[in-house]
Amino acid sequence: MTQQDVLLPAEVTVPLRTVAGNPDLALDVVPETLRPGALDRPVRWAHVSELADPAPYLVGAELVLTAGVNLPKDADRYVRGLRDAGVTALGFGLTPTVSETLPSSLRDACAEHGLPLLVVPPATPFLAINRAVAVALAEAGRHEERRLAEGREALTRAAGGGLGELVAALAGRLHGWVAMVSAGDVLAAGYDAPQPLPSPVTELLATLRSRSGIRIASTELPDGTHVVAQPVYPQATAAHLVVVGRAQRFDSGDRAILAVGAALLGLVGRAGSDSAELGAAATALLLGGPGADALAGVVGSDEARLVAGVAHRRGPDALARRPDWLRARLDTPLVQVLPGPRFYAIAGELGDLDGLLDHGWLVVASQPHPAAGLPAAVAETELLLARARALARPLTASADPLGFDELIPPAAAGAFAERLLAPLRELDRAHGRELVPTLRTWLAHHGSWDRTAAELGVHRNSVRHRIGQVERALNVRLADPETRMRLWFALRWG
Repeated sequence: MTQQDVLLPAEVTVPLRTVAGNPDLALDVVPETLRPGALDRPVRWAHVSELADPAPYLVGAELVLTAGVNLPKDADRYVRGLRDAGVTALGFGLTPTVSETLPSSLRDACAEHGLPLLVVPPATPFLAINRAVAVALAEAGRHEERRLAEGREALTRAAGGGLGELVAALAGRLHGWVAMVSAGDVLAAGYDAPQPLPSPVTELLATLRSRSGIRIASTELPDGTHVVAQPVYPQATAAHLVVVGRAQRFDSGDRAILAVGAALLGLVGRAGSDSAELGAAATALLLGGPGADALAGVVGSDEARLVAGVAHRRGPDALARRPDWLRARLDTPLVQVLPGPRFYAIAGELGDLDGLLDHGWLVVASQPHPAAGLPAAVAETELLLARARALARPLTASADPLGFDELIPPAAAGAFAERLLAPLRELDRAHGRELVPTLRTWLAHHGSWDRTAAELGVHRNSVRHRIGQVERALNVRLADPETRMRLWFALRWG
């Protein structure tokens, strides 16, 4: 049995067969260098190197290309170094200036150490191979993005049906059996998960429980089944584990889908297997009822944001009105769609709010709150929505305790400034006294006569005279800190 702990998730790769079988490259695969599964090995990049020992400069999973300019006489040592560095394959370029034939010593060494060897004809430049690999990686990346987006949407939709439905959906997405385990007991299983779990799996879970943090453990069973296990979110402890098994190895996309499933299993598991309980907790909270304690079990001890959305311009399209679509876009199962249309959601991390605007939703998000404090966020989001409508763009409440501008509707702020500063602006227009810029500079310098005079380029007595005019025109005393505060905000908003 082999076992490995890895961080989530790996980068995008393409199988070697994608490059070796590209007809535009006309590569010849040396058959005696291939072992079972060799063409399925991952390629992360094509790298040209004429070093006698390139291994120290490689990170693994490369297709190394060489014309043999500095190929050492000891081909066996050269190939062993590439193999030990995790190289996926070696491409040897035939060229009249270096070697028109494949060295037999290189062929024998690759066959001995199981390193796939590709022969590159003179008409195929290494640049063409690099470009082909780059194109294949880009396409694989787009495919993985689509696959992950579809998987996230399907799993989020399944979360509404409870724990059993979510486990079954995760098993379907990963094409293998899935089990959610707690202290050795299987809480839910899908696609004929073995019960009891095989002893190598229980050993794997015991190892995972002894570790901390969000990690993955994997093993291969004697019958060839590949198994991956990890803790469920959001608590990121080993109290509940999800384990998946299938005949094929798990790639980075599979692990990313498993991570989404683990997150949703954590939420649904905390709310209970009854989806009605999950929805009731969210609805009670959103209506300001006694549901905060129930919701605390869903979001855990971490803080969450209340997200609110209203129809903008033409309003959301038919797909964007669906709760499952919003759950997938906001990456949370806690979404409630109401007439209007409008919606509320409870989310830990915010997604692309601007992207929702493209689909007809104007969205705002409150500051992070603990679960018990989320009912108060309803009023906060209403103020944010008023400001968002005036600005016609999404808004997120500032985490800065002094940042409250987003809570003041622009129209109200402008009216306040206009009303307070009107006497000064009238004097400036009628007599050119420059009272507004003098007041702004004086307040910015905390009432310093000398610094205000220096910045305005006037005598300090002129500053004193103008500030006196401000006090008389507004019938205020600028020695009062609250008066200075109100005037400062009026200058900012006006």
